[in-house]
Amino acid sequence: MPIVKSSMQGKICMVTGANSGIGKATALALAQMGATVVMVCRDRARGEEARSEITTKSKNNAVDLLQADLSSQQSIRQLVEHFQHHYTHLHVLINNAGAAFPGRRETVDGLEMTFAVNYLAPFLLTNLLLDVLKASAPARIVNVSSNSHEAGYIKLDDLQAEHHYRSMRAYGQAKLAVVLFTYELARRLQGTGVTANCLHPGFVATNIGQSGMGLASRIVTRLIFAFGISPQEGAKTSLYLASSPEVEGVTGKYFVKGIPQRSAPISYDEALQRRLWEESLTLSRF
Repeated sequence: MPIVKSSMQGKICMVTGANSGIGKATALALAQMGATVVMVCRDRARGEEARSEITTKSKNNAVDLLQADLSSQQSIRQLVEHFQHHYTHLHVLINNAGAAFPGRRETVDGLEMTFAVNYLAPFLLTNLLLDVLKASAPARIVNVSSNSHEAGYIKLDDLQAEHHYRSMRAYGQAKLAVVLFTYELARRLQGTGVTANCLHPGFVATNIGQSGMGLASRIVTRLIFAFGISPQEGAKTSLYLASSPEVEGVTGKYFVKGIPQRSAPISYDEALQRRLWEESLTLSRF
């Protein structure tokens, strides 16, 4: 894994899901590099607690908190309005927030929760922020996917898993959608000075997937995650893609441990990338 030592002085970075796990580790490291960090968190109290810890540890007061529920499209739009009210530039967008749900749930918009939070949220947020990213070029978009995408497949006629819902199948589909989106986005951004890459952070010990679980399932999950790497280790590839001069201008790639690797063969299907993009425009009402 390449060691990141770049200065991020003068850079404005947004990190979603920044109050715990990989997101918090990413936000802290960026603050330590001198960046202005905009933390996006769902829970204000937990977000404020994490922000306070990050400012203390980094000795950087340029750490902001914006509250947003990424399962709500209205909340995402309000997030962007609040951001643009306070900032004129955005140099790095890290779409980090993610979640897995044991049972099928719907958002306030009537969309399946796993697909909405892990994929449609970054799709909508990124598109709403594209103008400010282009105006801030060179700028970078970093999408956190997962090697779970390799087992995923896109069912365009059942993206909401209305007919068959299985937690990890839904998660794999959403993370595959993130990779397809990244490649299509990178192609659309050619010549703008804005790059888009995605990554697998590694098998990280976080609290993802424990929401709504029963006690027995939580115990099993924690035992499994006991073998995972730390959030700090899991954040390294995100940080590398956000800050390293080595990847300046590199776009449309999938990284594992700081190294570009081949993603699942289906993720390179350009027709599928375009069809998913068009469907996503409809679902996100963009």
